[in-house]
Amino acid sequence: MFKTQFYGGKINLLYSDTDFKRVNNLFSAQIGFMTFMGQIPFKLEKYLPKSLYTFGWLLARFYCAFVVLQTLHLALLFIKTTIDMLLYGKLEEITDSLTMAIIYSFSCFATCYWQWRSVRLVQLLQDINNKYRHHSLVGLTFVSARTAYRNARNVTIYWLIACISGVMFWGMAPIILHSHTLPLKCWYPFDALQPFVYELVYALQLLGQLNMGTTFGNGSALFVSIVIIMLGQFDVLFCSLKNLDVHARLFAGENIVSLQTQREHYSEISELNQYLHAEELQTSEDTLTLLSQKCKREPKQIKQALQEAFIECVHLHRFIIESCNMLEELFNPYCLVKSLQITMQLCLLVFVGVAGEGSTVRSINLVQYLALTLSELLMFTYCGELLRNHSVRSGDAFWRSDWWTHGKYIRKEIVIFLINSQRYVRITAGKFYLMDVERLRSVVAQAFSFLTLLQKLAAKNNK
Repeated sequence: MFKTQFYGGKINLLYSDTDFKRVNNLFSAQIGFMTFMGQIPFKLEKYLPKSLYTFGWLLARFYCAFVVLQTLHLALLFIKTTIDMLLYGKLEEITDSLTMAIIYSFSCFATCYWQWRSVRLVQLLQDINNKYRHHSLVGLTFVSARTAYRNARNVTIYWLIACISGVMFWGMAPIILHSHTLPLKCWYPFDALQPFVYELVYALQLLGQLNMGTTFGNGSALFVSIVIIMLGQFDVLFCSLKNLDVHARLFAGENIVSLQTQREHYSEISELNQYLHAEELQTSEDTLTLLSQKCKREPKQIKQALQEAFIECVHLHRFIIESCNMLEELFNPYCLVKSLQITMQLCLLVFVGVAGEGSTVRSINLVQYLALTLSELLMFTYCGELLRNHSVRSGDAFWRSDWWTHGKYIRKEIVIFLINSQRYVRITAGKFYLMDVERLRSVVAQAFSFLTLLQKLAAKNNK
């Protein structure tokens, strides 16, 4: 245990008063929201006796099917409305109904997709929970993964609140205005405004709005959360690489006094933006003294200590790359459909806002949807850009260590690691496009190209 307890594994050994204990479940908020909205089936069989396992399994699947039907029926109604509008409606009415048809169609797709890939998704999250390092290798300084976890959790909560608030304001508009109308104007095969029927249809539309907003928020919040956690793991890796020499000398039983003279040197080589999320902190004197005393009883050779520390860094780097590859596998079909949906939705929302009716409530709703759409696109592309750029900085972090003093012991490992560190992580949309800032520019340019075409069609129609 002593050999691994200072490697940031599952043992909650704190390096100082500012260090944090390991979090057992990094994605409790994300899994909770996705389970509540039927994207991940409930594990009801865990709370039932064995004789009712089948009943619990069927009940969980029935709830998932209900969530899908809730958004599917609204998508079909808006598709029917769009087809009818093509015959006698105005261009503004066509684009308005088409926008809602796209939104609800994607919501249905997203729910079905995560239900289909739920086992693989839960496996990825469990692997990250089990294998992540909550702090770097012990040295004169250290970084903790707690900041990345806190940022990921805050992004999830605030983003879901924003998504739900935006869609529910649209759903509550008739109540606010004291109007006997439905929030979603779509075709029904019956009179939806008659007594009792109106209340039922209104409740179904309100529930559909809630499902749609949460579905949109869950996908992007999950993606951003995993990326932030992985970026935090890169910070841990960078500090571990920086601590290689000091860590090896500690385990080789070197005098703690001689190592503490390097604190000023370490403060001099600290750089701006060296870490993306973490803050580099000083290891406490008590921790260094405890480690030094234990190592003096059973000192290792400097070669062995350095190799063990470097192997731990290689394992951490491999874990990050494998997790990012699994993230790419899960999200590249989702990102492809999401890019197409955002392109069309962005174009139609701007067009409806410019050419449609100018009521205050409607304008507020359109601005909310437009802001959420642009924010979601920015989240996917900016996080993909950060992950790609951050993944090739391992070599830079390695040069900050005084590795050359004992580099002869790990020459072969250094060459292999530096070669692997140049292979950057890529998040793609269906293997066709990179999800980066360039993709953001491309989607916005395509959306406004379609907007120009719609405006020309509207002008021609008016003439």
